[in-house]
Amino acid sequence: MSQTRRHVTWELPSKILTLSSPPLVMAILNVTPDSFSDGGKHFCPSAAMEAALRMEDAGAGMIDIGGESTRPYSLPVSVDEERRRVLPVIESLASRLTIPLSIDTSKAKVAEDAIAAGAQVINDVTGLTGDPDMLQVAVTSKAGVCAMHMQGTPQTMQDQPTYKDIVTEIHVYLQQRLGAAIQAGINWQSICLDPGIGFGKTHDHNLQLLRGVHSFLDFNRPILVGHSRKGFVGKCIGDSNADRMAGTLAVSLAMALAGVHIVRVHDVAETVHAFKLFAACGAIPELGR
Repeated sequence: MSQTRRHVTWELPSKILTLSSPPLVMAILNVTPDSFSDGGKHFCPSAAMEAALRMEDAGAGMIDIGGESTRPYSLPVSVDEERRRVLPVIESLASRLTIPLSIDTSKAKVAEDAIAAGAQVINDVTGLTGDPDMLQVAVTSKAGVCAMHMQGTPQTMQDQPTYKDIVTEIHVYLQQRLGAAIQAGINWQSICLDPGIGFGKTHDHNLQLLRGVHSFLDFNRPILVGHSRKGFVGKCIGDSNADRMAGTLAVSLAMALAGVHIVRVHDVAETVHAFKLFAACGAIPELGR
């Protein structure tokens, strides 16, 4: 059953995004050699920049640039190495794109330098807790922030994650992170929240979260879901080696029905096309009528 979408705004340094129907498509651009789905594909700065331009042309509303893999059991990289990977790409794209750039990092220094280079959003998988200086960087820069839930770290998160009531527990966690961010001085209208699909969750946990994702709409903040090509898609299909794009599109459409504001995906054009046809068929109430 579709949910009544709550229109929300997300304030960034240079613009205010109004998020309604369909969800904004946040494109994934990993400038890493080892990310789980596209590691190495955009490791060269020129390849990353060309890919970003294609993503904008395909209809992305934001591009999320990451220089450190957070796949299960991945090893962290140094601040200097992460900066070396992301800053040239951000500096080049900031003046060429009309859509905002996001920096996917849990390191305050990387975030600070990325914002100075032209990024407008800090997307932190640790919920702004991994680096004690991150909250202050967000306050000083006035960047948009996305605080995600993760149980454990990338090195430990898939070692028997447990919950009694996953939707309730993550709701409590996100409420705490929202409060901590506001108390630190971050404008509440600059905050986005992410329940963290695949980060310290089993296959069943991910499905429970997706079924209950509408519960997070009561924050009246943008809700982001990052499900793209993750392992639970292969498990649902029954083939861990199958191409996961079709399954990812199905989840994106389900998230559109649930009222989610942002989907973070690898396959931009396909997602944009799916949303357009979904709306044209009347499946997204605000756009289908």
